[in-house]
Amino acid sequence: LSYPQAWKFLALQLSAGLGVLVSLPHLEQCFWWGAASLPLVATYPLAKRYTPYPQLALGATFNWGAVMGWVAVRGEVDWTVVGPLYAGCVAWTLVYDTLYAHQDKVDDA
Repeated sequence: LSYPQAWKFLALQLSAGLGVLVSLPHLEQCFWWGAASLPLVATYPLAKRYTPYPQLALGATFNWGAVMGWVAVRGEVDWTVVGPLYAGCVAWTLVYDTLYAHQDKVDDA
């Protein structure tokens, strides 16, 4: 894969993501909550390299969709509902990704 091919693929992925984002109702709120996820997206690859708990970064990033889904439907965040949902989803990701990480330790060595 060459750099120009990688940049084209990135542009395609970003365009598809933008297409999904602009199709959501409550566009302004969805845009800002979507933009708020970008630091999480940027930190996950770094967490894999520099922390012993990349599962936490994966959970925080992957489950941001719970927040986005709520905002898309309601237009605002009710943390009394979304907070426990998000925390539970992050906990679930921590568990399953930790189990998965331990199952392939031999292959990672």
